[in-house]
Amino acid sequence: MGKYNIAFKPTAEKELNVIPIKFAEQIINKIHLLIHNPRPMGVKKLKNDTSYRIRVGMYRVIYEIDDRNKIVTVYKIRHRKDVYR
Repeated sequence: MGKYNIAFKPTAEKELNVIPIKFAEQIINKIHLLIHNPRPMGVKKLKNDTSYRIRVGMYRVIYEIDDRNKIVTVYKIRHRKDVYR
């Protein structure tokens, strides 16, 4: 499996900027691992959607995978109580 590129939607960048630095570093590390494997253990495909979800502590990262162009696009990074609203 080749390497994937990571792209952030502007809203995801803004959400990441307001998360406390301790958690933001964990999230960034977890997203960085998606470069080598965009479907790691524990990933969940969301129902009725093309998106995937990974858990990072109390936060959830919602992203889509474009296998043809090898791009992982991060759409949302939110606390677990707010992510699906």
